[in-house]
Amino acid sequence: MFGIPGKAAVTLSPVAARQIAGLMQTTGAQGLRIGVKKGGCAGMEYTMDYVTTVNPMDEVVEQDGARVLIAPLAQMFLIGTEIDYEVGLLESGFKFNNPNVAEACGCGTSIKFKDQPAA
Repeated sequence: MFGIPGKAAVTLSPVAARQIAGLMQTTGAQGLRIGVKKGGCAGMEYTMDYVTTVNPMDEVVEQDGARVLIAPLAQMFLIGTEIDYEVGLLESGFKFNNPNVAEACGCGTSIKFKDQPAA
């Protein structure tokens, strides 16, 4: 919907693509829907949910066997984002390298987008 013709709205690192493809196979999901919602100390948070049916309004990105669906209201906030999956000693999870983020809180789960009024 908000994408650039011929270019995926988001990209996946090889590790993230393997993780998502594995989750899809394990759960039987059609993909992983990514969105944003109000919340957190910086004003917005990412959401991730398994989906069993594809919403026709979702932006669909398929890469290396992984399918990511971007919720309609989140599309303009996620253009150009690279999704990675990092494994650490204390925690593992998806990381969003989003060029549209102006600020992030110390916890790493809450963000503020450029040109967004303060919460």
